[in-house]
Amino acid sequence: MLFKSPSINSQIFINCKVRVWTQFTASISSLQVVWRKDHKLDQAIENDKQWRLCARVVKEVLNEPGQVIPLRYLEKRRERLRLSIKIKTFLSQNPGLFDTYLDRIKPKSQPVDFLRASDGLRRFLEEEKRIIHENEPLIVAKLCKLLMISKDKVISADKLVHVKREFGFPNDFLVNLVPKFPDYFRLSGSPGEGKSFLELVSWNPEFAKSVIERRAEEEERATGIRVRPSLNVKLPHGFFLRKEMREWIRDWMELDYISPYADVSHLDQASPEMEKRTVGVFHELLSLSLFKRVPVPILGKFREEYRFSNAFSSVFTRHSGIFYLSLKGGIETAMLREAYKDDELIDQDPLVEIKDRFLELLAEGHRESAEQSRLQKEAVQKDMEMMSMRIGESDGHEFGEQL
Repeated sequence: MLFKSPSINSQIFINCKVRVWTQFTASISSLQVVWRKDHKLDQAIENDKQWRLCARVVKEVLNEPGQVIPLRYLEKRRERLRLSIKIKTFLSQNPGLFDTYLDRIKPKSQPVDFLRASDGLRRFLEEEKRIIHENEPLIVAKLCKLLMISKDKVISADKLVHVKREFGFPNDFLVNLVPKFPDYFRLSGSPGEGKSFLELVSWNPEFAKSVIERRAEEEERATGIRVRPSLNVKLPHGFFLRKEMREWIRDWMELDYISPYADVSHLDQASPEMEKRTVGVFHELLSLSLFKRVPVPILGKFREEYRFSNAFSSVFTRHSGIFYLSLKGGIETAMLREAYKDDELIDQDPLVEIKDRFLELLAEGHRESAEQSRLQKEAVQKDMEMMSMRIGESDGHEFGEQL
């Protein structure tokens, strides 16, 4: 079987390997690339802004006792919800999410406006349960992979709860999902107290294949040629790298790919090989995420478990052909370039169907609201026409009497 490699100037690499690594190994983190804004990838984050805002408000209401809340209580939480408009304005802009009704906060108090989930929202919540149930094997695999990548195969349960939205884990995954798979998971302590941990019980070799390794296997099966697992590097149009950085990336790309599931305890933290492994870990984490992007502060929570350096975020600018570091919304977000075409995901995670269903709910609310407005306008117009006809008849009758 032939061996295919995406190597660049391999002969130059062999001749210059010692010189290049002597020059750059000492201070990998000092290799800086000027950050450049990518408008299309920033737009991908902007596209999700409205539905994420709606999702936060929905979550706030559903977390209340009885899943109802006085409207004025929700108004007081606008800052925490990062809501720049009044709740009543939000409701008018996003019809179909909630029903408004009158009730008393206390038995003898005056009735005030309350909010509760609409029938449409409740149907969506049932759809969400169905989608999660159908994709339970995927969720289990993701959770196993996060543990398998970690140094000790154990992660704080509270940290995993904090990233559930990024990876598509259901809200109750520690309570209802984890206990169903004792062959994979062991939960110790009490979640929510900061002293609870999720531990990997058994190692599944099928889960220990990264996206990059699976891609190489698929290409090998399709072509019959052995393919070396490698990272895709594609600098954005017009992006410029200094000569020394281009040389460093060229030679760094020649290093063997290191699986994020491999034992790297023997590697020096400052070595090029460790940099290769770190990039591989970030590539895998972003690939496992719902939208192939994760806020950098969230990734930083796993610095110890995944052996990231203190300056780990510089990896995203140093490898700008693999990642993009967005500053949209004042939050650093690491994005996987290869996952996007312009501002759209190329291949969607099956769990993204939940978002699609939520967007359908919002669209349905807007359609119903528009239809109600149309009917109201027609009714007003009809009333005005009837009134005009009556006035005309009355004027005609009076004119006849005068004659």
